[in-house]
Amino acid sequence: MLTLIAKNNSAEFATRERCTIKEILNDAKSPGLSIARCTVLPGVTTELHALNGTAETYLIEKGCGLMDDGECVPFAVEAGDCIAIAPGHKQRIKNTTDDKLIFLVICTPRFKPACYEAAKQE
Repeated sequence: MLTLIAKNNSAEFATRERCTIKEILNDAKSPGLSIARCTVLPGVTTELHALNGTAETYLIEKGCGLMDDGECVPFAVEAGDCIAIAPGHKQRIKNTTDDKLIFLVICTPRFKPACYEAAKQE
């Protein structure tokens, strides 16, 4: 079966996570997957958080940063890198450049606001 999912015309929006999100795909017609573009401004570290029941993959499109889970030693990421994040695992990213850090966030199954859980900042 083929199902057309209309282009998402929603505007980019600011989040409590200290970044902006532009949803590309997040539709009930595609329950197994969502895709969003995330932008983090220079010097900003996103909120430490986890997605319960949803895995994430970050695909860095532009910029460089440091990725960590509040426990591990932060590791460098750059354009072209992918970071796999298991469901329920804490994570955050810091923009270490003087320009925007931009990456795709691919969630499986699709992201729903109820799965977002802020973690205690270390």
